[in-house]
Amino acid sequence: MQQPEPGLDPASRSSVSKLDPASRSSGDTDVLPTQPSPDFAALEAGLDALDAPQDARRPGWRRFLRAVLPPVVALLLILLVWQALWAAAFWPEYKLPAPLAVWGAFWDRVRDGEALSILWTSIHRAVLGFLAGMVIATPLGLLVAKVRLVRSAIGPLLTGLQSLPSVAWVPAAILWFGLNDAAIYFVVLLGSVPSIANGLVAGVDQIPPILPRVGRALGAGRLATATHILMPAALPGYLAGLKQGWAFSWRSLMAAELIATSPKLGIGLGTYLNQGQAFNDMPTVIAAILLILLVGVGIELVVFRPMERSVLRTRGLTGALS
Repeated sequence: MQQPEPGLDPASRSSVSKLDPASRSSGDTDVLPTQPSPDFAALEAGLDALDAPQDARRPGWRRFLRAVLPPVVALLLILLVWQALWAAAFWPEYKLPAPLAVWGAFWDRVRDGEALSILWTSIHRAVLGFLAGMVIATPLGLLVAKVRLVRSAIGPLLTGLQSLPSVAWVPAAILWFGLNDAAIYFVVLLGSVPSIANGLVAGVDQIPPILPRVGRALGAGRLATATHILMPAALPGYLAGLKQGWAFSWRSLMAAELIATSPKLGIGLGTYLNQGQAFNDMPTVIAAILLILLVGVGIELVVFRPMERSVLRTRGLTGALS
């Protein structure tokens, strides 16, 4: 005979007996409900909505406007302020030309067919130097991150090279290699390698120690651990290092082209800027500065911004994209 449960009133004992399989008789065919309650379904739907990316819930045209409209408005405001300052004649024309004069100086180069050649010369050098820097800095960063002796010996040197202005290397590069592309690429490498390597070191340092331990426990060797565990886990830091490495490569290239000028080197953006200064041609100077800025911003928006968004999205960090 089943004993009454102490501390419960008859109604509570009746409810417990209905839920407890042992307390039911063999003829009792009641089953527990299998459908989720309305409150639970609403909670689950709310959690799914929170997990969905914000950008996915916006129309495409709104996402496009949100990405394009702010920089366009900022550019228009800058042009309006520039035009107003020129019209007010705060400075003489040879110091602050009108925006149309700068556009005319650039368009003259376009009509002569020199604009694309100038852009290609600098972009080609920067991309080759940056890719070479990646090839050197990636294994170097892994060594510094994982080998304590290498970190003690090279780590401070990488930090010091990163803080050293690249323009300081240009005279030495000219004396070592002469006025040729080797001197320019040398300066670009010294600008990009420390930043990329330090970014990878920072990314590896943030990896939980359990990940490489699990890899070794599963039989992964050093190469497999580096390629399949360390590099994917350190990708956000590595990508940040790549972005900074590109910025330093571009700055280093401009410094080298400004100083190392020779007819056999061709005309890049730095040389174009130097020519404007030599002839006291302020529209050309400003046009060259704007082109240098445009290339830097364009590479950031076209190459690194999509890569960064993809990495953040795969890690569920969609809030950083909004």
